[in-house]
Amino acid sequence: MKNKKRWYKSVSNWVVIAACVILIPILIMNLSIMYQANKDKDTVPSVFGYKPFIVLSGSMETEIKRGDLIITKIVDAKTLKVDDVIAFRDEQGTVTTHRIIEIVERDGEKYFMTKGDNNSSQDHNLVALSDVEGIYVTRIPSVGNMLSSLANPTTIVIVVLAITVIFAISFMISTKRGINQERLEFLEYKRQKELEENKSEDNK
Repeated sequence: MKNKKRWYKSVSNWVVIAACVILIPILIMNLSIMYQANKDKDTVPSVFGYKPFIVLSGSMETEIKRGDLIITKIVDAKTLKVDDVIAFRDEQGTVTTHRIIEIVERDGEKYFMTKGDNNSSQDHNLVALSDVEGIYVTRIPSVGNMLSSLANPTTIVIVVLAITVIFAISFMISTKRGINQERLEFLEYKRQKELEENKSEDNK
């Protein structure tokens, strides 16, 4: 019988593998964020020292736009300097991402004066070291809007069901193709055997 088709030559198998490689790390990250959020509701969850935030205003345009997802890194606030872009909590507990324009000291304590690049004036309140959530690393354009939509429980259920259905269909198609391929190979093998047997009988 002919050798079976190697698994890595099947496109559907590679699609499933690629989906797993992408979705499994995302799932692990989401579970980690959910666990941290439930454990301490006053702390922004982080993954390996990085924190994601959804940009809700245009105060940092054009570098950071409304609806972007930004990634910040936890750092020692004492190492921050002028021109660094940081995420910090304001008096209302809202996380804001602005640029440090000056470092000041009051009563022996260090504070940051911040300003949005798109704002005409600096922020009214100084930022204490303890209020810093992290330093800006990068942004993923428009992903914040998508994640905001996914925060809806109904949307989450629909997405999970859709992914499950896609995986199920892909698996069924892949399995059916494998079965059909094996059947064709078996029939071909049987035909070749019969031909060989007929030739043997004719030669007798």
